[in-house]
Amino acid sequence: MPLTAPDYALHFTPGHSFAYESGQTGVLSLAPVGELSLPTGRVVACDPFVYLGSGDIAPFTTQVPPGRYRVEAAIATLARPGEAPAASPHTRVAAARLVIRDVPAVTWELALQDGQDVARLGDDEFFGYGVDAGTGCFYDASADGSFPGTEDEEGPVWAAMETVGDGPEVFLATGPDGGTLAGFTSGWGDGVYPTWVGRDEAGEVTCFLTDFFVVPPADGAPA
Repeated sequence: MPLTAPDYALHFTPGHSFAYESGQTGVLSLAPVGELSLPTGRVVACDPFVYLGSGDIAPFTTQVPPGRYRVEAAIATLARPGEAPAASPHTRVAAARLVIRDVPAVTWELALQDGQDVARLGDDEFFGYGVDAGTGCFYDASADGSFPGTEDEEGPVWAAMETVGDGPEVFLATGPDGGTLAGFTSGWGDGVYPTWVGRDEAGEVTCFLTDFFVVPPADGAPA
């Protein structure tokens, strides 16, 4: 059976806590990333420092009405038992979501690209995007060419990332043509991460959510 989604409502419940087998604990909070423009409603998720502008990443098959939608990140603040509070807490982006409708999701499905079929997946397998520069993002398919210079470590995306100081590493970049990109660091770093589509009771899309596997799987039952 392919990977199933946990209860992502807990990821985005401020104050929700979890623990690792090592005894390390985490407490979740929310960080606003910004408002993302989706002029076509075709959503792309990828590592922007590797794939942005390459033409190698297709949008998801699930489309939403064009508009402007908020993006927020679930931030895990981690601590070890008996550890004194740090001046700069250890934080990780646990998940990021693009909110389409501000209502609870009751079902979750993997966000797919053309040609992907969940029937081909084995036990605990999933489709996701690869991260090789420790960063993920959301943007509209029409904005793929809106951020020149990214591959050369310059341009709006790098400038936005460099403004991030202590605390949650999230940012919103705006290209010279007005295209926007919502970015965030990817949990523990490089890897492959799934994006899920949440739907409400009527089957309408509520959000796109990328899970960076910071919250232990046992902390939430499958949806």
